[in-house]
Amino acid sequence: MTMYTKELYTRKSGGALPQLVATEHENMQSRFVVQKILELREEGYALEDTAVLFRSSFLSFDLEIELARANIPFRKYGGFKFVETSHVKDVIAHLRVLENPRDVVSWNRILLLLDGVGPRTAEKVIEDIQKRRVGLAQEFQEAVTTTTKFWMDYGKYPEPVRRLFDVLKSVASPTMHPSEKVAGLLRYYEPLLRVRYDDHPKRRKDLDMFQTITERYTDVPTLLNDLALEPPQESVVDVEAPGKETEFLTLSTIHSAKGLEWRAVFILYALDGRFPAMRAVGTEEEIEEERRLMYVAITRAKEQVFITYPMNVYDRESGVILTKPSRFLQGIPEHVLEPWVVG
Repeated sequence: MTMYTKELYTRKSGGALPQLVATEHENMQSRFVVQKILELREEGYALEDTAVLFRSSFLSFDLEIELARANIPFRKYGGFKFVETSHVKDVIAHLRVLENPRDVVSWNRILLLLDGVGPRTAEKVIEDIQKRRVGLAQEFQEAVTTTTKFWMDYGKYPEPVRRLFDVLKSVASPTMHPSEKVAGLLRYYEPLLRVRYDDHPKRRKDLDMFQTITERYTDVPTLLNDLALEPPQESVVDVEAPGKETEFLTLSTIHSAKGLEWRAVFILYALDGRFPAMRAVGTEEEIEEERRLMYVAITRAKEQVFITYPMNVYDRESGVILTKPSRFLQGIPEHVLEPWVVG
């Protein structure tokens, strides 16, 4: 392989140093980015002048929720928005029927996931649920020994339907933490995920991130309300836009950002195990490809770059707690890359 020497230079003088921002946890990273975007707008940066880049699509999920809560419109490139992914919608639908047994749309979605259950069977089950809807929430929360004829009636339905109700009952307790509910639902949903999607390992990473997000909530209704927030279609409320009336922040995978530039760029999860990705360090060629991606990400910024990482992240796939900043940033002196800690 031919090696070429590059000499980097700039025609610009002065300017702010790139910042390496360590945050206490993942949600703190998202809140830092949101706050900094609002500050940049006050300094005259339009949303379209700013981009948030990440190694993999699922790494923006937590940020998407915070942007919607802050009323900041965005467009995402290189992957679906969090609440638009079909597998995340499936899990959310299970949570919705627990909170509202009259949610026919969610019932239909989760019933049609089951093997041997078609539209007619789903319609019949939903009809029975609707007829008994007054006591349904209570029935979910009762122990098996105290169940009534309501549950016995479901013996005539296919085994997958009976198993679905067993799972819903097992996670229906109002004292159970949202993350525990989701963990139980994911154990049940895992086989369905594998059957329905060829790329199930990638989608499982999305669901792991979803479970991480649920850990900061204390109740399911608040979680569902935040997930239901749609990014606005206009500029940020109460902050005067310096440019167009309708503008959008860019969220993008680094692959999709090649050849583009913005005045300010945020790079999320500059954490060893996330960037470089844990699966992409098997060979020297893979590591060098990851290094090139970091180079691409940093050089998308014309004026300011913020490289962020949470200091403690649990990787569910490997069972490892990730704590070190990306190896690509190690050894860079502070007069080149300014370190910050946000707690």
